[in-house]
Amino acid sequence: MTRNQTPRMRGGRQPIVATPSTTLVELTWIEKRIEHWIRFGHKVHEQVLDQRHRVVGFAPNTTFAFVRWAANDFGTIISRIDILRAVRDGEPFQTLPFVRPGGDILLKVDRWPKVERVLQAVDAIEALGIDPVDVAPDHWRHIHNRLNAGHEPRPYTRERHHAWLRRRRAEP
Repeated sequence: MTRNQTPRMRGGRQPIVATPSTTLVELTWIEKRIEHWIRFGHKVHEQVLDQRHRVVGFAPNTTFAFVRWAANDFGTIISRIDILRAVRDGEPFQTLPFVRPGGDILLKVDRWPKVERVLQAVDAIEALGIDPVDVAPDHWRHIHNRLNAGHEPRPYTRERHHAWLRRRRAEP
């Protein structure tokens, strides 16, 4: 699928986008029923569709966390967090519900205990004074793999972060 073929979102309304390379995420907030929100990321676009729905956009090569939670009369039916990197034009990507066209999935976790551990890891990174957007993509993959294997992920440290920043500067 190319960006020119991006399907219309909810009810046939096409969001107004500043640039065609923006990755769009549809957010819904129906208190205690459906709650989709962004945990971190720098939005470059936002369009309010109505009181409960909006579309946010992220620039290519930026990282964001998308949290989805839903419940019915009997309790939680889905808890999920995905950490993605918005892709550049022409770059391959994985698809994900509510994300157009998709992204490079760095972490994909479901069920509340694991989602909570990812949120705690994000909180710990922020406690170090580091913006989670700037964290090494390999660290999010590490957390994903360790949680899926039933192991404790290693914490992100300032030293690792500085090493990542140096590596990123050295890459072409």
